[in-house]
Amino acid sequence: MTCFSRLRWLAAVPALLFWLPAAAQTLLPIEQQVAAGVRWYEVRTPHFRVVYPEGFDDRARRTAHRLEQVHEPAGTSLGLGARPVTVVLQTRTTIGNGFVTLLPRHSEFYTTFPQNPFLTGTLDWLDQLTVHEYRHVVQFDKAHQGVGQLGYLLGGFGGLGLTTLGIPDWFFEGDAVGTETALTRSGRGRIPNFDAYFRANLLAGRSYSYAKAVSGSYRDYVPNHYVLGYFLTSRLKRTAPSPDVWGTVLNRYYKFPVYPLSFSDKLRGLTGLRTDDLYQQTVQELDSLWRTARAGQVLTPAAEFRVAATEKVFTEYQYPQYLNDSTVLALKSGLGHTPQLVELRQGQPERTRLVLGLYHNAEQLSVGGGKAVWLEFRYHPRWQQQVYSELRLLDLATGRLSRLGRRTRYTTAVLSPDGSQLLAVSTDSAYQHRLHLLDPSTGAVRQTFANPANEPYLHPRFGADGRTVAVVRLETAGKRLELLDVATGQARTILPAANDNISNPQPWQDYVLFNSPRSGQDEVYAVRISTGQVRQVTSRPVGSYHAAVSPDGQRLAFHEIRAQGSRVLEMPLRPDAWLVGPPATGPANLYADELTAREPGAATVGPVLPRDSVPGLPLAVRRYRRLPHAPNLYGWGLVQSPSGSGLDLGIRAQDVLSTTQAVAGVGYNGAERTGRVFADVSYQGLGPVLDLGVEYGGRRASQVLRSGDVLEDQWQYTRLTVGSRLPLVLTTSRMLTSLTVGAFYQLEQTQGYDLPAQFVNEVGPQPLHALLGTVAFARTLRQSYRDVAPRWGQSVLLTARDTPFGTGSGLQTRQLAAQGSLFLPGIGLHHALRLRAGYQYQQQREYRFGAAIFYPRNLPYLSFDRLTSFSAEYRLPLADVHWELGRLLYVQRLKANVFFDGIRGESGPLRRNYHSTGFDVSAVFNPLRLRTPLEVGLRTVYNSYTKYWELQPLVLNIGF
Repeated sequence: MTCFSRLRWLAAVPALLFWLPAAAQTLLPIEQQVAAGVRWYEVRTPHFRVVYPEGFDDRARRTAHRLEQVHEPAGTSLGLGARPVTVVLQTRTTIGNGFVTLLPRHSEFYTTFPQNPFLTGTLDWLDQLTVHEYRHVVQFDKAHQGVGQLGYLLGGFGGLGLTTLGIPDWFFEGDAVGTETALTRSGRGRIPNFDAYFRANLLAGRSYSYAKAVSGSYRDYVPNHYVLGYFLTSRLKRTAPSPDVWGTVLNRYYKFPVYPLSFSDKLRGLTGLRTDDLYQQTVQELDSLWRTARAGQVLTPAAEFRVAATEKVFTEYQYPQYLNDSTVLALKSGLGHTPQLVELRQGQPERTRLVLGLYHNAEQLSVGGGKAVWLEFRYHPRWQQQVYSELRLLDLATGRLSRLGRRTRYTTAVLSPDGSQLLAVSTDSAYQHRLHLLDPSTGAVRQTFANPANEPYLHPRFGADGRTVAVVRLETAGKRLELLDVATGQARTILPAANDNISNPQPWQDYVLFNSPRSGQDEVYAVRISTGQVRQVTSRPVGSYHAAVSPDGQRLAFHEIRAQGSRVLEMPLRPDAWLVGPPATGPANLYADELTAREPGAATVGPVLPRDSVPGLPLAVRRYRRLPHAPNLYGWGLVQSPSGSGLDLGIRAQDVLSTTQAVAGVGYNGAERTGRVFADVSYQGLGPVLDLGVEYGGRRASQVLRSGDVLEDQWQYTRLTVGSRLPLVLTTSRMLTSLTVGAFYQLEQTQGYDLPAQFVNEVGPQPLHALLGTVAFARTLRQSYRDVAPRWGQSVLLTARDTPFGTGSGLQTRQLAAQGSLFLPGIGLHHALRLRAGYQYQQQREYRFGAAIFYPRNLPYLSFDRLTSFSAEYRLPLADVHWELGRLLYVQRLKANVFFDGIRGESGPLRRNYHSTGFDVSAVFNPLRLRTPLEVGLRTVYNSYTKYWELQPLVLNIGF
């Protein structure tokens, strides 16, 4: 991941809903956990409990001290310090990320140090997470007032969270980015790449409406809510009379009443500006600032490599690496393309070499000796918080793809020019940073370089001699540039440590080329090794990135950012044309500098977080055991039980390690005028997930007798479900693969059932003892943003339901079913075809299970002993649009789906065939300026059972 999130990050795997059709019941969702054998510990401070796996003691203590240091300054401008909170350190993943959630209330830090220089800047990764994520904690705690406090009293943290839905996402993330910028020496507000695409859009004359800026587009790149929010929140902080202006806006927002668009109205009541007005003023100021900065700029001439992309859809070409003197390998991606490696050659069309899997750190793509190497994430099949990062090597001559090593934790890798050596950087689960020399054919470690100060290694690159490596190191004073002799392990400093976000160094002759923002935007610079003099190599409209030198040493390839997507360019290497580089301090940054000057908390914490621990604050380490902390209540009031049968009154609980989930409550069936109580628990701390559900309630029904009289009866039922699931993630490349196996026992008994006959789909006087088993497998191709469905893949669902305990023990029935799907590409680029077929066999003696296979749309369920179903549907986008209806509605996309479903039923000599056919038209839209899109539509359907057409509304995605 390349950004922080206030929502839980989920592994990119196919979503499979696991059903218990005998009771029309779904199960509690499976969360991400660490392996069951890992021991957990905790340290506490007055305001924080830091929970972490074994082996992370020192960093856990340091993080706890950091959190305590920022507790007061990070909340000052919002007018409060947050309540005590738990922070979980996830050390077994190679993903660098973090989030804060209310369900349940806690924060998680993913501790692997990212190689991405435009995320961390010159900060330690855990320091960055500390400031940014804690600001989210403060933002949520700000809701404990007015209508927010009422929501908490009625619904717990779920009710509190609902009251925040009217606050734009750009406020939460932009305000947090502003806080990390104001309270540290770096932060994304000081990193030019952070706003580079926003800048490219404005300089190209693409000034989008507020609705499009908030909601996005299927055609154009719209800067995300981090970028948009940083500039909107920072401009108001800079220009308002008081720097705590957003705290006052939130105070007004949480007063009664809260209604759609109330955040904008409360902002206008305080400042005279609606959110639309604030956006327009900010865009005008930025457009003027960036055009002024560009005025008089002398551009470096460069020739663009020919690409297949058009200007209509945002498409990226990035991270060029020379294959030979005329050809580069680059990463192609964008709204309409899954990431893939392509060859670019001057005057020739591009050539696709490979569609990538779940790649990690694509900017460190490396080529040498006719091979290309990169990293891909590999999930532990069961424990999704245990994510590895493994080497993939492509032989460009043969097309053979290799996997070097197993269950490694590398964050970057680089080949020597002749391909005989391979360097890789790792950050282990104890936050130890290491540089390894590997065997490029096997991945075996030949040497690990000493790193006594545990300073991160960033962006290593070989020189042409294959002996010298340029690498960026991070220390307390900032980033420094080193040359490392691979043979001896000796390092030489070329640029001393400074608050300069240098990255991607590349040795060449007596120079080391590198990226730096010292001119105010990221450009390529060169430091002369013999003199230490820095010169500027490139000057492009929005910046230049990832320089690569051709094998003959005559040309330089790089990519530059444009409004329609990055493009790869090439220029001659001529040191005599390079200008003297500006100082490392860089020019003034209006937004960041004024923001820091007006930030009340900055006076407390200073521009650089202190290195030493807080004195006089002993932190004792204690074991943290999962089961005693399982009863972690976070929600009450209106809840939805796993049965999905409507809203009930109850409570929800989940521990912060996502080991145990529970829901319990009471409900009322208005149609039958009966009540029920229920409780469901899912323990997910072991390999198999253990599930238990209990429900007791009343039922009411009536029967028409032969005499014409109507007999009504009311009875009670008790239902017990106990079983286990084994969810596995099997993704290894571009095919997202998962397997879930489950087995359950269900008991249902009734008391007071007095109707003379039993409904075949109801449990009557005799109890139901059922065994239920399923196997669900899915394997689908990664989708691009513009794809409407997977364009290749397969899925299989096997179901068995039986009552095997013998005659006299209860109702007797049996059902076996199999269903498969095949996903195929459609005619158009983003079209998709899905073919489905299923077969179901059942013995309907005294009870009837529901359908276990896909059943035709709009056709009533007709039960047969043998049932065969088939379906074909064709999905396609109709138009990608930017329609607006004032502040009420923003439409992004129109979609269609044409389908034909059929069944053949057989019971003894009886044979019946039925079908339904029709088409759906839907719209993806954002109501009331919400960032989360919804999808609704209409279905026109004909079925051969009723023999007439119907028009039905569809709700395809409610977004939350």
